[in-house]
Formats: sequence, structure tokens, C-alpha cells
Amino acid sequence: MEKTYDIPRFLSYLNGEEPKNHHIHFTKYDDCQNMRQQSPAICIDFYLLAIKCGYDKNLDIGQTEYDIADSYIYFCQPQKTLEWHITQPLSGYHILLDSKIFRRFAQEYSFLHYKNHEALFLTKEEETELLGLFQKAYNLYSKSNFSQDVLLSYASLILSYTNSFYKRQFETRKNIYNKVVADFYKNLQNYYEIESEIKLPSVQYFANKANLTTNYFGDLIRHFTDKSPQKHINTFLIHIAKDRLRKTNHSISEIAYALGFESPSYFTRFFKKETGITPSVFRQQ
Repeated sequence: MEKTYDIPRFLSYLNGEEPKNHHIHFTKYDDCQNMRQQSPAICIDFYLLAIKCGYDKNLDIGQTEYDIADSYIYFCQPQKTLEWHITQPLSGYHILLDSKIFRRFAQEYSFLHYKNHEALFLTKEEETELLGLFQKAYNLYSKSNFSQDVLLSYASLILSYTNSFYKRQFETRKNIYNKVVADFYKNLQNYYEIESEIKLPSVQYFANKANLTTNYFGDLIRHFTDKSPQKHINTFLIHIAKDRLRKTNHSISEIAYALGFESPSYFTRFFKKETGITPSVFRQQ
């Protein structure tokens, strides 16, 4: 069974300092030169927020030709794995947060589900903003008495800033992501011609095609089209269903199964939810 690391065990594994608090911990990389430089995948049970200054070309964190900065911020959430191979010292900070105390802050941000290769690369202005927040939080944590609530507020503020910076990154990479959107439309339109297995199209399927996590892919498509991938999929399914109801003599059950619905009743509920009428009523119009 795979070992899961809590905050104290993780810090010990890193050859780092003893935690002052088992629920929240701040590390300044410049002060931890003996930190473990590489690791196979390990499972963690806390949130990790990290900002690193100084790009290591051996790390797969998704830098593109449109990202001119060397500073980036990335996250990991409970029950996910971390692995790394660092070949040169990095500056920056990380914050470790117990899932019980931070979940209510984190649950509204989809980017916490992104993977390392979808890291946020920072402009100089963004780097200054975020480093300032990390530094202030670290200074507070370094005091003998600190307020956990204030530290949580700093962490929440970092997430809020990061959310807006990701939107900027989407725009910066527009030339790349326009192709992702175009490929999504193409793959969606050709879905039933390409796939031999009869099943409903899923967001996960198209995200995998783009080599992106479901959350990153979803945020990207929503950013450029103002609609979620699932909404695009639903619209496509209704278009196909209407076309087959109009132009074929296939029964509603046959159409439902051909589209990948697990039952005719599920198809009927879906169709009525999306159009306001049942497939039978639509066919009679």
C-alpha cells in the first residue's frame, strides 16, 4: 500500500525543519539548501502552494515560447502525488496546509486540480505581487506567536490572485490555445465517426486528447468560448439526436443506444432537460 505523507512526515522526508504547527507550515527555499532534490511519486494528504523563482529546464512544468518569465507557481492537493528532480537550487516558498482547515478556501478554485505541467508562469509584476504575499506570511509564521487565521487569509489571497493570473496566461498563450479549442470542435463533430466504442462523449476524453487535465481543459474552453466543454457536448448531442429523429425511422430506443446512452429513459430525460420537450413530441412536430 502506498505511503501517504502528512505535513510532519513530508518535512522529515525533505530533510527540512521541524514544523512549528502540524496544520500549517511555511518554508523559504533559500534557507533550506539541504532539501531533497529528487523524489519518485509520493502521495500527500495536504494542500501545497509553491512559488519558485529560477526555472529548471529539467522540470516538466509546461513552459511555452510565450512564457518569458522564470518564476512560476504551482499547487498540489490532498490524495495526489508529487514527484520532482531538481538540478539547480531554486528560490521561493511553499506553504503546506492541512486539508481540514483549508478545504473551505480551496474548493472554489479549479486550478488546484491542475498538474505540474500546467503551472502558472508569472510576469515580473505578478511575481512581485505574489512574492510579497508569501514573504509577509512567512515573516508572520517566523514569529514565536502567530495567528493561524491570518495565515489562512494570506493563503486564500494568494489563490485569489493566482486565479486572475491564470486568466492572463490563457490570453498570453492564445495562439496555442486557439488550436486546442479548434481541435475540440473538430474532435467533437467527428466523435461518432472516429470512436468504435459506443459511449457518450466526455470532457475527460477531449481533455486527454489535448494532453491536459480535465480542470485546465475546462477552464481554457470556458475562457475562450464562454461555455463549458460539457455544455458544448450537450449541444452536440441534441443536434445529432434531432437530426436522427427527423431523418431516420429508428426508434427512440435505437437512437438512444446508438448515441451511447445507457437507457432510453436516460436519453428522454436528457433531451427534455435540454429542449423542454421529449423526443417523441419533437418527432411529431
